[in-house]
Amino acid sequence: MVTVDFLLSCSRHSRPFAADARFVADGQPKPVVVFVHGFKGFKDWGHFNVLADWFARQGFVFVKLNLSHNGVVVGGTGDLEDLEAFGQNNFSLELDDIGALLDCLHTPGQSGIPATEMDLSRLALIGHSRGGGLVLLKTAEDPRVRAVVSWAAISDVNPGWPEALMQQWQQQGVFHVENSRTGQQLPLYFQIVEDYHQHRLRLSIRHGLRRKLKGRPLLVLHGDQDETVPLARAHQLKEWQPAAELVVLPGVTHNFGGAHPWTAAELPVEAQQAAEATVEFLRRVL
Repeated sequence: MVTVDFLLSCSRHSRPFAADARFVADGQPKPVVVFVHGFKGFKDWGHFNVLADWFARQGFVFVKLNLSHNGVVVGGTGDLEDLEAFGQNNFSLELDDIGALLDCLHTPGQSGIPATEMDLSRLALIGHSRGGGLVLLKTAEDPRVRAVVSWAAISDVNPGWPEALMQQWQQQGVFHVENSRTGQQLPLYFQIVEDYHQHRLRLSIRHGLRRKLKGRPLLVLHGDQDETVPLARAHQLKEWQPAAELVVLPGVTHNFGGAHPWTAAELPVEAQQAAEATVEFLRRVL
């Protein structure tokens, strides 16, 4: 097993952000999977490194990144610590960060992953929760992506902000959400709303699925015990893209059995189910 760590940059901002790739080095070009974390998540959260190793053993190059403004600092603790950056994050910025990673993978020598190990004509995106919405949007706008898999994905980047909250938020410029894991009060600046309105069509998952996915394979995977993103969101995605494959995992919750930190050498049982369903799909369509 080989792990390659590399840094990314994006023309939208001056903040470096980290990515890593895991693969079994055998000199054979392998399909590439890019994994995108969700809100309050990061690339080394919970069982994600175990997940990366598992995919690598199945014959994939598994790449994951920290979205640039997720609160993690290059060379820092590895957890959310830059709350100012967290507050300045928005959806179009995250899409551009994913684009920067895809550009890096397609630029010879830039990522440090040997070109002989990657078959970039078989490139897929996987995203969890908010990251699931992001990978749907990115696939809709980037023809380099051949297939996409959403895990417990949102169906709208606008969670339905109440009008009273919007008025107070705009007046104060910020409101805070609690990170239940750490007790941190995480700021969200009003710019995220302004960015949403400025890029409304680009950020419409419904529009992307109905008009722009162009027949590329889509797997919608969701647990029927998801306590964070209702299962109805998965059915919405299927409605907007009827060709999508929908897999509902019984008894599975939002984080697929994972928690942070994760000290076991094996995947949570629920995450193993999701991973196996994903690999079965990707082997058929890539």
